[in-house]
Amino acid sequence: MDGTMGFTDTETVLMDWLIKRNCSVWPRQFVACYASLAAFSLAIAALLSWRGAWLVLPFTGVELLAVGVAFTLYARHAVDYERIRLFPHRLLIEQMSAERLTCFEFNPRWVRVEPGASPRDPVRVVCRGQSVVVGQHLAQYRRAQFAHELRAWLMRCG
Repeated sequence: MDGTMGFTDTETVLMDWLIKRNCSVWPRQFVACYASLAAFSLAIAALLSWRGAWLVLPFTGVELLAVGVAFTLYARHAVDYERIRLFPHRLLIEQMSAERLTCFEFNPRWVRVEPGASPRDPVRVVCRGQSVVVGQHLAQYRRAQFAHELRAWLMRCG
């Protein structure tokens, strides 16, 4: 079930998992880093251009454009997360990826948790033919543990 689904304050949350991306630099810090990189590169290019190597300026512009695109792509995913909330009568999965929120809602009594065959494989929540990959931001060694924990909490609902 795709769409935006909220929850009421009267519902009891049995368990709430918030899984965030391991991001050491936040977008604001990233902008400051890029600005300092651009200022330094432009200063060097201006100095070299002033000394007669004027072709350095266009290449500096291309370099800064390429690094800016890469930084933008990285920054869009810096605040990605997954939130999995278990209520007595429903399982709510919110996934934020590149500023796009996707929500899924399942009946916890019908949900099946499928850990991956190997640590690299993702954990899947399957219900009535619909499959959702969860735990994408977890370290590989934590995925099996998370699948076991989710399965244990789901058993409490049914």
